[in-house]
Amino acid sequence: MENVIIIGTGCAGWTSAIYTARANLNPLVIAGEEIGGQLATTTEVENFPGFPEGIMGPDLMMNMHKQAEKFGTRVEYDFVTSVQRRDDGIIDVKTAAGKEYETKTVIIATGASARWLHLDREKELVGHGLTSCATCDGAFYRDVPVVVVGGGDSACEEASFLTRFASKVYLVHRRDELRASKIMADRALANDKIEPVWNSELKEYLTDDAGEMRAVKILNRETGEESELEVKCVFVAIGHDPNTKFLEGSGVKLDEDGYVIQDGHSTDSNIPGIFSAGDVSDHVYRQAITAAGNGCQAALDAERFITALED
Repeated sequence: MENVIIIGTGCAGWTSAIYTARANLNPLVIAGEEIGGQLATTTEVENFPGFPEGIMGPDLMMNMHKQAEKFGTRVEYDFVTSVQRRDDGIIDVKTAAGKEYETKTVIIATGASARWLHLDREKELVGHGLTSCATCDGAFYRDVPVVVVGGGDSACEEASFLTRFASKVYLVHRRDELRASKIMADRALANDKIEPVWNSELKEYLTDDAGEMRAVKILNRETGEESELEVKCVFVAIGHDPNTKFLEGSGVKLDEDGYVIQDGHSTDSNIPGIFSAGDVSDHVYRQAITAAGNGCQAALDAERFITALED
Protein backbone atom coordinates (compact mmCIF):
# COMPACT_ATOMS: atom_id res chain seq x y z
CA MET A 1 0.00 0.00 0.00
CA GLU A 2 1.40 3.38 -1.04
CA ASN A 3 0.88 6.52 0.99
CA VAL A 4 0.95 8.81 -2.02
CA ILE A 5 1.36 8.37 -5.75
CA ILE A 6 2.32 11.47 -7.72
CA ILE A 7 1.48 11.43 -11.41
CA GLY A 8 3.74 13.72 -13.44
CA THR A 9 7.27 15.10 -13.32
CA GLY A 10 7.03 18.83 -13.97
CA CYS A 11 7.53 21.53 -11.33
CA ALA A 12 4.31 20.55 -9.56
CA GLY A 13 5.10 16.85 -9.47
CA TRP A 14 8.67 17.16 -8.25
CA THR A 15 7.74 19.74 -5.62
CA SER A 16 4.99 17.45 -4.33
CA ALA A 17 7.55 14.66 -4.22
CA ILE A 18 10.09 16.74 -2.28
CA TYR A 19 7.53 17.73 0.34
CA THR A 20 5.91 14.31 0.78
CA ALA A 21 9.32 12.60 0.87
CA ARG A 22 10.53 14.96 3.62
CA ALA A 23 7.34 14.11 5.52
CA ASN A 24 8.43 10.43 5.46
CA LEU A 25 5.55 9.42 3.22
CA ASN A 26 7.87 7.52 0.81
CA PRO A 27 6.15 8.85 -2.32
CA LEU A 28 6.06 7.04 -5.64
CA VAL A 29 6.28 9.22 -8.76
CA ILE A 30 4.97 7.82 -12.03
CA ALA A 31 6.83 9.87 -14.58
CA GLY A 32 4.42 9.94 -17.51
CA GLU A 33 5.08 10.49 -21.21
CA GLU A 34 6.66 13.97 -20.99
CA ILE A 35 9.50 13.61 -18.49
CA GLY A 36 10.09 16.98 -16.87
CA GLY A 37 6.99 18.56 -18.37
CA GLN A 38 7.16 21.64 -20.59
CA LEU A 39 10.36 22.90 -18.94
CA ALA A 40 12.20 19.88 -20.29
CA THR A 41 11.92 21.45 -23.75
CA THR A 42 12.64 25.01 -22.60
CA THR A 43 16.04 26.63 -22.96
CA GLU A 44 16.95 29.40 -20.50
CA VAL A 45 14.64 30.11 -17.56
CA GLU A 46 15.19 33.55 -16.04
CA ASN A 47 12.10 33.97 -13.88
CA PHE A 48 12.44 31.07 -11.43
CA PRO A 49 13.58 32.47 -8.04
CA GLY A 50 17.04 31.56 -6.85
CA PHE A 51 18.85 31.60 -10.18
CA PRO A 52 20.04 35.18 -10.82
CA GLU A 53 21.95 34.10 -13.93
CA GLY A 54 19.08 31.96 -15.18
CA ILE A 55 19.03 28.18 -15.59
CA MET A 56 18.30 25.85 -18.48
CA GLY A 57 14.87 24.25 -18.21
CA PRO A 58 16.14 20.64 -18.33
CA ASP A 59 18.75 21.45 -15.67
CA LEU A 60 16.07 22.86 -13.37
CA MET A 61 14.01 19.70 -13.80
CA MET A 62 17.03 17.49 -13.17
CA ASN A 63 17.85 19.42 -9.99
CA MET A 64 14.29 18.93 -8.73
CA HIS A 65 14.46 15.25 -9.64
CA LYS A 66 17.70 14.77 -7.69
CA GLN A 67 16.35 16.68 -4.71
CA ALA A 68 13.22 14.53 -4.60
CA GLU A 69 15.23 11.30 -4.79
CA LYS A 70 17.62 12.56 -2.10
CA PHE A 71 14.75 12.42 0.39
CA GLY A 72 13.55 8.99 -0.68
CA THR A 73 11.23 9.52 -3.64
CA ARG A 74 10.90 6.49 -5.90
CA VAL A 75 10.34 6.94 -9.64
CA GLU A 76 8.66 4.60 -12.13
CA TYR A 77 9.07 5.42 -15.83
CA ASP A 78 5.57 4.48 -16.88
CA PHE A 79 2.34 6.35 -17.46
CA VAL A 80 -1.01 6.03 -15.75
CA THR A 81 -4.02 4.74 -17.65
CA SER A 82 -6.65 4.86 -14.91
CA VAL A 83 -7.35 6.08 -11.38
CA GLN A 84 -10.30 4.74 -9.39
CA ARG A 85 -11.31 5.15 -5.75
CA ARG A 86 -12.90 2.07 -4.22
CA ASP A 87 -15.75 2.00 -1.72
CA ASP A 88 -13.27 1.23 1.07
CA GLY A 89 -11.40 4.48 0.32
CA ILE A 90 -8.36 2.87 -1.29
CA ILE A 91 -7.38 4.31 -4.67
CA ASP A 92 -6.39 1.92 -7.47
CA VAL A 93 -3.87 3.18 -10.02
CA LYS A 94 -3.16 1.24 -13.22
CA THR A 95 -0.38 1.88 -15.73
CA ALA A 96 0.36 1.18 -19.39
CA ALA A 97 2.96 -1.40 -18.36
CA GLY A 98 0.24 -3.43 -16.68
CA LYS A 99 1.19 -2.53 -13.12
CA GLU A 100 -1.46 -1.96 -10.47
CA TYR A 101 -0.98 0.02 -7.30
CA GLU A 102 -3.05 0.66 -4.19
CA THR A 103 -2.60 4.01 -2.50
CA LYS A 104 -4.14 6.24 0.16
CA THR A 105 -3.73 9.40 -1.91
CA VAL A 106 -2.98 10.54 -5.45
CA ILE A 107 -1.59 13.87 -6.59
CA ILE A 108 -2.37 14.57 -10.25
CA ALA A 109 0.39 16.77 -11.67
CA THR A 110 0.23 15.88 -15.35
CA GLY A 111 0.19 19.47 -16.62
CA ALA A 112 -1.25 20.78 -19.85
CA SER A 113 0.25 20.49 -23.31
CA ALA A 114 0.41 23.51 -25.60
CA ARG A 115 -1.34 23.16 -28.93
CA TRP A 116 1.05 23.52 -31.84
CA LEU A 117 0.67 24.09 -35.57
CA HIS A 118 2.20 20.73 -36.57
CA LEU A 119 4.58 22.25 -39.10
CA ASP A 120 7.92 20.75 -40.14
CA ARG A 121 10.74 20.90 -37.55
CA GLU A 122 8.38 22.29 -34.96
CA LYS A 123 9.62 20.20 -32.07
CA GLU A 124 13.29 21.00 -32.68
CA LEU A 125 12.61 24.74 -32.90
CA VAL A 126 11.02 25.05 -29.46
CA GLY A 127 13.43 27.25 -27.53
CA HIS A 128 15.07 28.46 -30.73
CA GLY A 129 12.58 31.09 -31.77
CA LEU A 130 9.43 29.07 -31.14
CA THR A 131 7.50 29.09 -27.88
CA SER A 132 4.02 28.95 -26.39
CA CYS A 133 4.64 31.32 -23.46
CA ALA A 134 5.16 35.07 -23.83
CA THR A 135 5.52 35.57 -20.08
CA CYS A 136 8.31 32.98 -20.01
CA ASP A 137 10.24 34.04 -23.10
CA GLY A 138 9.18 37.54 -24.15
CA ALA A 139 12.12 39.28 -22.49
CA PHE A 140 14.55 37.38 -24.73
CA TYR A 141 13.22 39.22 -27.79
CA ARG A 142 13.87 42.89 -27.13
CA ASP A 143 13.72 45.34 -30.03
CA VAL A 144 13.05 42.68 -32.66
CA PRO A 145 9.87 41.74 -34.55
CA VAL A 146 7.88 38.72 -33.37
CA VAL A 147 4.65 37.03 -34.36
CA VAL A 148 1.77 35.73 -32.26
CA VAL A 149 -0.49 33.07 -33.77
CA GLY A 150 -4.09 32.98 -32.58
CA GLY A 151 -7.21 35.06 -32.21
CA GLY A 152 -8.54 34.41 -28.73
CA ASP A 153 -8.04 36.11 -25.38
CA SER A 154 -4.72 34.35 -24.82
CA ALA A 155 -3.34 35.52 -28.16
CA CYS A 156 -4.41 39.12 -27.52
CA GLU A 157 -3.00 39.04 -24.00
CA GLU A 158 0.31 37.62 -25.20
CA ALA A 159 0.53 40.14 -28.05
CA SER A 160 -0.12 43.04 -25.68
CA PHE A 161 2.46 41.74 -23.22
CA LEU A 162 5.08 41.37 -25.94
CA THR A 163 4.83 45.02 -26.91
CA ARG A 164 6.87 45.74 -23.78
CA PHE A 165 9.87 44.11 -25.46
CA ALA A 166 9.44 43.53 -29.20
CA SER A 167 9.81 46.26 -31.82
CA LYS A 168 6.75 44.90 -33.66
CA VAL A 169 4.17 42.23 -32.90
CA TYR A 170 2.36 40.63 -35.83
CA LEU A 171 -0.91 38.97 -34.78
CA VAL A 172 -1.73 36.26 -37.32
CA HIS A 173 -5.29 34.97 -37.37
CA ARG A 174 -7.15 32.68 -39.75
CA ARG A 175 -10.26 34.87 -39.83
CA ASP A 176 -10.97 38.54 -40.47
CA GLU A 177 -11.88 39.28 -36.85
CA LEU A 178 -10.64 38.14 -33.49
CA ARG A 179 -12.42 35.54 -31.36
CA ALA A 180 -11.29 37.30 -28.20
CA SER A 181 -13.62 39.16 -25.87
CA LYS A 182 -14.29 42.71 -27.03
CA ILE A 183 -12.21 44.34 -24.31
CA MET A 184 -9.18 42.14 -25.05
CA ALA A 185 -9.52 42.54 -28.80
CA ASP A 186 -9.95 46.32 -28.59
CA ARG A 187 -6.92 46.64 -26.33
CA ALA A 188 -4.71 44.66 -28.71
CA LEU A 189 -5.88 46.36 -31.89
CA ALA A 190 -5.49 49.83 -30.34
CA ASN A 191 -1.80 49.20 -29.67
CA ASP A 192 0.40 50.79 -32.34
CA LYS A 193 3.02 48.05 -32.01
CA ILE A 194 0.53 45.28 -32.87
CA GLU A 195 -0.23 44.68 -36.54
CA PRO A 196 -3.00 42.17 -37.34
CA VAL A 197 -2.47 39.82 -40.28
CA TRP A 198 -6.00 38.75 -41.19
CA ASN A 199 -7.23 35.64 -43.02
CA SER A 200 -3.78 34.11 -42.79
CA GLU A 201 -1.98 31.08 -41.43
CA LEU A 202 1.62 30.01 -40.96
CA LYS A 203 2.85 27.45 -43.46
CA GLU A 204 6.55 27.18 -42.68
CA TYR A 205 9.22 28.20 -40.19
CA LEU A 206 12.33 29.67 -41.80
CA THR A 207 15.65 29.60 -39.96
CA ASP A 208 19.09 31.13 -40.27
CA ASP A 209 22.41 29.29 -40.54
CA ALA A 210 22.51 28.85 -36.76
CA GLY A 211 19.09 27.17 -36.72
CA GLU A 212 17.34 30.12 -35.09
CA MET A 213 14.08 31.60 -36.34
CA ARG A 214 14.53 34.33 -38.95
CA ALA A 215 11.11 34.42 -40.69
CA VAL A 216 7.84 32.60 -41.31
CA LYS A 217 6.00 31.80 -44.51
CA ILE A 218 2.43 33.09 -44.45
CA LEU A 219 -0.51 31.93 -46.59
CA ASN A 220 -3.36 34.33 -47.24
CA ARG A 221 -6.43 32.09 -47.10
CA GLU A 222 -8.48 34.40 -49.34
CA THR A 223 -6.03 35.06 -52.17
CA GLY A 224 -3.86 31.96 -51.91
CA GLU A 225 -0.76 34.17 -51.98
CA GLU A 226 2.28 33.26 -49.90
CA SER A 227 4.68 35.74 -48.38
CA GLU A 228 7.53 35.88 -45.88
CA LEU A 229 7.38 37.74 -42.60
CA GLU A 230 10.73 38.43 -40.96
CA VAL A 231 10.49 37.70 -37.23
CA LYS A 232 12.83 36.42 -34.53
CA CYS A 233 10.27 34.43 -32.59
CA VAL A 234 6.90 32.77 -33.08
CA PHE A 235 4.56 32.69 -30.07
CA VAL A 236 1.86 30.07 -30.62
CA ALA A 237 -1.21 31.04 -28.61
CA ILE A 238 -3.94 28.69 -29.77
CA GLY A 239 -4.59 27.09 -26.39
CA HIS A 240 -3.54 24.23 -24.14
CA ASP A 241 -4.96 20.76 -23.55
CA PRO A 242 -4.83 19.47 -19.97
CA ASN A 243 -3.43 15.96 -19.75
CA THR A 244 -6.45 14.37 -18.12
CA LYS A 245 -7.65 11.68 -20.55
CA PHE A 246 -6.55 8.96 -18.13
CA LEU A 247 -9.15 10.27 -15.66
CA GLU A 248 -12.09 9.14 -17.79
CA GLY A 249 -14.36 7.03 -15.60
CA SER A 250 -12.56 8.10 -12.42
CA GLY A 251 -15.33 10.41 -11.26
CA VAL A 252 -12.86 13.28 -10.87
CA LYS A 253 -14.71 16.44 -11.83
CA LEU A 254 -13.25 18.39 -14.75
CA ASP A 255 -14.29 21.76 -16.13
CA GLU A 256 -15.59 22.19 -19.67
CA ASP A 257 -12.01 22.41 -20.99
CA GLY A 258 -10.85 19.28 -19.20
CA TYR A 259 -8.95 20.87 -16.28
CA VAL A 260 -9.24 19.25 -12.84
CA ILE A 261 -11.45 21.38 -10.61
CA GLN A 262 -9.90 22.18 -7.24
CA ASP A 263 -12.08 22.64 -4.18
CA GLY A 264 -11.95 26.27 -3.16
CA HIS A 265 -8.64 27.20 -1.51
CA SER A 266 -7.37 23.62 -1.30
CA THR A 267 -6.01 21.26 -3.95
CA ASP A 268 -8.73 18.68 -3.22
CA SER A 269 -10.68 17.28 -6.13
CA ASN A 270 -14.26 16.15 -5.60
CA ILE A 271 -12.94 12.65 -4.83
CA PRO A 272 -11.51 12.23 -1.29
CA GLY A 273 -7.80 11.46 -1.40
CA ILE A 274 -7.27 12.71 -4.95
CA PHE A 275 -5.52 16.06 -5.28
CA SER A 276 -4.22 18.07 -8.21
CA ALA A 277 -1.39 20.52 -8.72
CA GLY A 278 -0.01 22.79 -11.41
CA ASP A 279 -1.12 23.35 -14.97
CA VAL A 280 -3.53 20.41 -14.94
CA SER A 281 -5.75 22.67 -12.83
CA ASP A 282 -4.46 26.10 -13.83
CA HIS A 283 -5.48 27.70 -17.11
CA VAL A 284 -4.74 31.24 -15.87
CA TYR A 285 -1.12 31.57 -14.69
CA ARG A 286 0.66 28.51 -16.12
CA GLN A 287 4.08 29.41 -14.70
CA ALA A 288 6.81 27.17 -13.33
CA ILE A 289 6.76 28.92 -9.98
CA THR A 290 2.97 28.77 -9.57
CA ALA A 291 3.04 25.08 -10.46
CA ALA A 292 5.75 24.48 -7.87
CA GLY A 293 3.78 26.39 -5.24
CA ASN A 294 0.65 24.42 -6.02
CA GLY A 295 2.69 21.21 -5.79
CA CYS A 296 3.68 22.21 -2.26
CA GLN A 297 0.04 22.83 -1.38
CA ALA A 298 -1.04 19.45 -2.77
CA ALA A 299 1.66 17.68 -0.77
CA LEU A 300 0.56 19.37 2.45
CA ASP A 301 -3.10 18.59 1.71
CA ALA A 302 -2.23 14.93 1.06
CA GLU A 303 -0.17 14.73 4.25
CA ARG A 304 -3.05 16.13 6.31
CA PHE A 305 -5.49 13.72 4.66
CA ILE A 306 -3.27 10.74 5.56
CA THR A 307 -2.86 11.98 9.13
CA ALA A 308 -6.64 12.24 9.47
CA LEU A 309 -7.00 8.65 8.22
CA GLU A 310 -4.52 7.43 10.82
CA ASP A 311 -6.33 9.33 13.59
